[in-house]
Amino acid sequence: MSKKIMIVDDDPAITKYLGTLFADNGYEICIAVDGKKALDVFKAEKPDLITLDLEMPEEWGPRFFRKVSKSKGFNTPVIVISGLSSHKYSIPKAAAVFSKPFDAQKLIEKISDLLS
Repeated sequence: MSKKIMIVDDDPAITKYLGTLFADNGYEICIAVDGKKALDVFKAEKPDLITLDLEMPEEWGPRFFRKVSKSKGFNTPVIVISGLSSHKYSIPKAAAVFSKPFDAQKLIEKISDLLS
């Protein structure tokens, strides 16, 4: 059974790109377009890994992370993918941080390491 990655990003170009990249590498995907919807998607889909943008409408990534990390038994790796310059400090427990634009091969390698 393939691993599932949840993409949390409000940019349709990024979600399409990441969705294609992950599917081409054998992963299932689910998408949330902002932090507010992301909590419901997380509960419904139970992903193995989350990629998280920080700056989104409705609810920012860090607020979503605070909420989801309080879920019972939460241990899902989170990779921050953001264009914000101070993103390193937003989610201290992130498994990795990538700045937009990012190197797709390095992202896939990191995901592979985290999910193996």
